[in-house]
Amino acid sequence: MMKIISYELFQVPPRWLFLKIETDEGITGWGEPVIEGKAATVKAAVDELMEYLIGKDPMNIEDHWNVMYRGGFYRGGPILMSAIAGIDQALWDIKGKFYNAPVHQLLGGKARDLMKVYSWIGGDRPNEVGAAAKEMAERGFLAVKMNATEEMQYVDSHKKIDAAVARIAAVREAVGVDVGIGIDFHGRVHRPMVKALAKELEVFHPMFIEEPVLPENNEALRELANAVSIPIATGERMFSKWQFKNLLKDGYVDIIQPDLSHAGGITECKKIISMAEAFDVAAAPHCPLGPIALAACLQVDATCHNAFIQEQSLGIHYNQGSDLLDYLTDKTVFDYENGYVKIPEGPGLGIEINEDHVRKMAKIGHNWHNPLWRHDDGSVAEW
Repeated sequence: MMKIISYELFQVPPRWLFLKIETDEGITGWGEPVIEGKAATVKAAVDELMEYLIGKDPMNIEDHWNVMYRGGFYRGGPILMSAIAGIDQALWDIKGKFYNAPVHQLLGGKARDLMKVYSWIGGDRPNEVGAAAKEMAERGFLAVKMNATEEMQYVDSHKKIDAAVARIAAVREAVGVDVGIGIDFHGRVHRPMVKALAKELEVFHPMFIEEPVLPENNEALRELANAVSIPIATGERMFSKWQFKNLLKDGYVDIIQPDLSHAGGITECKKIISMAEAFDVAAAPHCPLGPIALAACLQVDATCHNAFIQEQSLGIHYNQGSDLLDYLTDKTVFDYENGYVKIPEGPGLGIEINEDHVRKMAKIGHNWHNPLWRHDDGSVAEW
């Protein structure tokens, strides 16, 4: 019986946390357990969970997942589920390497050879998004995503809606009708304003509007779904099949976006996405993270018929000075061609981590936190 003998955690720029798990047979697995802005907190949670796993057989992934989740009286939430997610990814990586097969083969095999990807354009306060979108279209991307607005009060000036409309109009004009546009409301828009903004955007035929309200206000999706025809996407801040259950049952979401580094990893997200398939709901996993998280997403995407597009963060504004490919020995694994990426076929997650570079960058580390925005009246704004 193979045993887990040790593990290491690496807090690396720009804002990631990598986990390496070692076994007594020399097989190692990598995972990415992190919440953006709370890397050190998740690191502490991984330390607590790994106490149980030392000496255990890494192959019993379902049992380990259930112990990590059900073994705590208090469970769920972003920190614990992200810690479980990264450990789960590393265990699948080990299992794939043991059988010399990519994870998707262990999950039943591929339902597709390629996965459509989209690229972020602009930053949190988007400008020149038309030019950025045109550049992505020229590079072959068939879809882009942008933030809809800056900070917005519960009831705010229509001027902010006009500004959002102008930016999205510029993007549509720049890329034409064939490129999909995802518009991320980022939970910044409150219920009194969301319908007005979404209604104005309908004319541009967005691919989807994302997190039109915060997930704790998902009941507002009913009114929105009845008011507009744009597909509604949400789920990056939802962390288990139990949270997604009510969202799917209510029937006002068209696309779910679980994050494989936040929502319990490969084991849980495969179940969440398959559960959505029964409701005829599509999946576009959230992933503005590092190479391990992206590899995990693609392994699951390969096996899910309703996964239609994958977020990825290559070149995103968060990654300045340190990007996904910097941490890989074979950088061609994430080559994008005509808006698609091939499903990685190497054993495990299908990527090879450049451990020397990881160790070098871990010495630099990071203490990344998201910006804190305030309204003109001094009250805290949603970011």
